[in-house]
Amino acid sequence: MESIRSSAELRIAIQNLEAEQAFHKQLLKDQLLLVQESLRPSNLIKYAFNDIASSPYLTDNILGVAAGLATGFVTKKIAFGVPGSIIKKLFGILLQIGVTDVVTHNPDSVKSFGRSIYQLIFHKKNKLN
Repeated sequence: MESIRSSAELRIAIQNLEAEQAFHKQLLKDQLLLVQESLRPSNLIKYAFNDIASSPYLTDNILGVAAGLATGFVTKKIAFGVPGSIIKKLFGILLQIGVTDVVTHNPDSVKSFGRSIYQLIFHKKNKLN
């Protein structure tokens, strides 16, 4: 900064500093409003869901776990129906846990197996027509 030699230069320097201060004050207010808006609970929830929806790995994991749980539950119902005895219930739970574990840890293998079964079923239908 240059040295000030007269009172006129001092007034100009003070006005420049006050203008700069007002500018920075307005920038700070604008930033504060942006932060306040982004910290609203509704916006926090919206941002969290957007992050979840945009993450391909997370959605794949959620879908894999959901498919595993559904497959395990259906397998248990098909294999044991409505179990009456404690042993049937125990075996049903163990089967459900096992199938769920296999499906959640090997989603690609399960998908390819499902596709091959689907193609076998519909390939035979097309041969009959």
